[in-house]
Amino acid sequence: MKLSYFLIITIALLTLSACEQKEQDTSELIMDKIDDALDRRPNEKARDAIEDMSDSVNNTIVEFHEELEEFTKKLKKQDQD
Repeated sequence: MKLSYFLIITIALLTLSACEQKEQDTSELIMDKIDDALDRRPNEKARDAIEDMSDSVNNTIVEFHEELEEFTKKLKKQDQD
């Protein structure tokens, strides 16, 4: 039984390690940026929507951290009083 778990885990790890993303060189990155600016990338609408969602999530996280810091300062101030 333990041997079968070991084999399954080994196969899973080998499969996941084989799924490495191809690294882009500088010229590919520049062309992607140019295509992005000119709206010529494949699936442009979907990519733009994902980028907008990512920006919104990042902004929400920043706002949350700021609010959390303010709340923590208020709690510390109340404890001191």
